[in-house]
Amino acid sequence: MYVCLNGSLLAGAKVGWPEFAHMAARLGYPGTEIYLSRAMSEGLDSTRALLKTLKLKPAATDLLVEFRKDEATFQAGLKKLEPTVKFSASIGAPGLLTWILPSSDTPKAELRKIYKDRFQAVAAILAPSRMRLGLEFVSPVHLRKLHPHEFIWRMDEMLDFCKECGPNVGLLLDAWHWHHAGATTRDIEDAGAERIVHVHVSDAPKLPPDQIRDNQRLMPGEGVIDLAGFFQALKKVGYKSGVSPEVLGRLKKDTAPEDGARLGLQTTLVVMKKAGAV
Repeated sequence: MYVCLNGSLLAGAKVGWPEFAHMAARLGYPGTEIYLSRAMSEGLDSTRALLKTLKLKPAATDLLVEFRKDEATFQAGLKKLEPTVKFSASIGAPGLLTWILPSSDTPKAELRKIYKDRFQAVAAILAPSRMRLGLEFVSPVHLRKLHPHEFIWRMDEMLDFCKECGPNVGLLLDAWHWHHAGATTRDIEDAGAERIVHVHVSDAPKLPPDQIRDNQRLMPGEGVIDLAGFFQALKKVGYKSGVSPEVLGRLKKDTAPEDGARLGLQTTLVVMKKAGAV
């Protein structure tokens, strides 16, 4: 496992690419998330040289296909996916990532079929490059109730959905959502490393479920999530990819970007070392 610089640690500051990667290297991060569109505009050779020079491993990249809207919009995005996949694979990224809101205006069964068809199409384009697609389940109660129809928010159900979408589809596993979904270390073991594409980590305050908001996250080790168990389970299944501290709402807007990034790395390494994961 290697810790990657995540944009949420910059407290809203605008840090461009490739300066984002240079910041990660200066602070001692072994990995970095990628500003994909900007990196592609810089070119494959330039991006590979940058990562090699800075000795940085890339995290999984974003799925730049709009799958939440109408079919025509999805198909238009799908036609542009192949170059993104090839670029991501060529720089060593382990996969592409996206998240799924746990409620919708569309009934669950209908939406499930739409998303399944679309993610199967995405997975088929990823397969020749041996790339995986990571889907993030989102769990806080207020987001489950945001729209009339509840959708997938539990880890076990999202894992089953991923398996239906294809052999190269797995989870973007976020400790925050793992905790608020009531998932356990057994769920991580049941998924296995082959179905975990990327990991986000943060911590949570001790609040009733109906009072939790998604932007109330804490730095790893500051809250009540069983991060020791979380990382021990990841180690047990042999997970060896990126870990990104995603701490939405934790940092004040006047926090210097490097201060936030440094704190994210330090706190993440502390909990990982306590768990024996590094």
